[in-house]
Amino acid sequence: MSGWSESQSAEAIERGLQGLRCGTPRHFHLLWDEDLDELRPLLKTIIDSRSEVVSEWYQLYVLHFGEEASMSEAEFRRTFEPGLAFNEASLIEKDMDRFAANVARLGESLAEKRVPLGELIASLHLFEEAAHKILAIHDQPVNIHLYTLFDKLSHIRIFLLADAYFRVHDASTRVRIGTLEREASQLAPTARRSFHGLVGSSHAMQTLYDRIAAAGRTTGTILIVGESGTGKELIARAIRESGPMAAAPFVALNCAALPKDLIESELFGYKRGAFSGAVADYPGLFRAAEGGTLFLDEITEMSAETQSKLLRAIQEKAIRPVGTLREVPVNVRLIASTNRDPEIAISEGRLRQDLYYRLQASVLNVPPLRERKGDIPLLVDHFIALFNQRMTRSESVVGIAPAALEAMMRYEWPGNVRELSNVIESSFTFGSSPVIQLEDLPPSVSQLTAPASPPTVNVAARSATFADVERDVVRRALENASGNKTEAARLLNISRKKLYAKIAKYNLV
Repeated sequence: MSGWSESQSAEAIERGLQGLRCGTPRHFHLLWDEDLDELRPLLKTIIDSRSEVVSEWYQLYVLHFGEEASMSEAEFRRTFEPGLAFNEASLIEKDMDRFAANVARLGESLAEKRVPLGELIASLHLFEEAAHKILAIHDQPVNIHLYTLFDKLSHIRIFLLADAYFRVHDASTRVRIGTLEREASQLAPTARRSFHGLVGSSHAMQTLYDRIAAAGRTTGTILIVGESGTGKELIARAIRESGPMAAAPFVALNCAALPKDLIESELFGYKRGAFSGAVADYPGLFRAAEGGTLFLDEITEMSAETQSKLLRAIQEKAIRPVGTLREVPVNVRLIASTNRDPEIAISEGRLRQDLYYRLQASVLNVPPLRERKGDIPLLVDHFIALFNQRMTRSESVVGIAPAALEAMMRYEWPGNVRELSNVIESSFTFGSSPVIQLEDLPPSVSQLTAPASPPTVNVAARSATFADVERDVVRRALENASGNKTEAARLLNISRKKLYAKIAKYNLV
C-alpha cells in the first residue's frame, strides 16, 4: 500500500491542485474559517497523538471488517498516519487547497490499490470514533457544537476522497474495457480456449460457442442433445449468461432424479390438499423461474402426460397448478436436454413428437469428448487448477506426467468430461506426487494391469467371497453413475466418505 513520504508531497499536492483546477468540488462551504479556529485545539491534539489515534482506528477497522479487511496494520499505518499529520496541519493553517489536494491523492492511491470504496467510507467514520476516544483521553472534551463541526469536516473528507476515487476508478474501468474490446476485436473466434465455464479450443467447441452466443441473443426454447457427462447444464447456463437474461433466475431440474409422477407437481406447483402430503401451497419451478430460465435436464424421463402439459405451458405461457382450475401466466424461457437421440426416443415412446417439433427449431448438439481429444490437455489443466482450489493437500498439484497424459489421450471417455473430472479428482485424493503420474490414474484409463494372482490360487474355481461381491457391487454402481461418486454413493445408500474407502480398498475408479 502506498505511503505518504515527504518526497511525494509536492507531487501529491500538484496532482490534487490540478484536479481542483479542473473543477473538482471541494465542499468547503460546509466550514468557515471561524469553525477551523474552534477546531484548532482538537486538530493539534490529533497531530500530537496521531500514533494513538491510528492504533485505536485500526482496532475499530479490524473489529468492523474482520477477515474481509483489505489492509494489514503496517499498510494501514503507512497509508493514514503520515497523511493524518499533514492534513490536520493544513487545516490548522487554513490551507484548504493543500488539504483537498492531499485527500484527493489518498483517494487516488486507494483506488489504484483496489481497496473497496465502501471500506474507505466506513473507515473514515471509524476515524471519527477513534479520534473522539483519544481526544477524551487527552482531556479534550467534544461538546455538541464541536461534534457538529468535526462531523462536517469528516463529510468534506468523504466527499473529496470519494470524488477522487471515482475519477480514478472510472478512468481505469474505461481503459480496461477498451483494452478488452481491442483484444476481442483482434482475437479470432477460433482462438477461444474457454467460454462461460466451458473449456476447449477444438473446431467442434468453437462451433458450439458460436451457437450458444446466437441462442443467448434470443428467448426461444432450446433443446440440448448430448451424451451424459458432456456438460449440458453448463451449456444452458452459458446460454443464459450470453444474453439479456444473464441476471434473471436460473432454475434447473434433473427429470431423471425424480419419480415420473412427481415431476408434474414440481414443475407446475400444487394447491394445498391437492393430494396426500400437500400440506401447503407450492408455487412450482415454473413460477420460481419467473422472468428467467427453466432448465429441464433429461426431458425424455418425463411421462407422456407431463410432456403434453409442458408443451401447453410453452405454447400458452401459462401453467395450471395441480388441484386448481385456474391457469397462471408465466414468463419463462425453457431449455431442455436429453442424452438420447431424439428420433430414437420418439420411436421408443420416450419423447412426444409434438413436443420435439416445438423444441427442434433450436437444437444444440454437444460433441462427446472422444470426438475432441485435442481439448483433453486444456481440460486437465482446468481441473487441476479447480481441485487445487477446492481440495486441501500438503502439496499442490502442478501438472501431469507425459505418460499419464498420453494414456488419457488414448482412452475413449465413455463418461465424457464428467469422467475426466472424476479421474483428476481421484488422482488428487489418492496420489501423493505434485505431478499426476500414470499409476495415479484408474486402471481403465492407464491400462496398467494388476499383479497376477499367485499360481496356487484357482480364482475361477473358488466360490465368490464377500469381498468379491462387494467389489463388483461398487464397480457396477460407479459404472451406472458414469463415474459420478456422489450419485454412486446414493445408489449404494452409503456416505461418499465410505465410498472413497471402498474405492481405495478395491483399487476402483
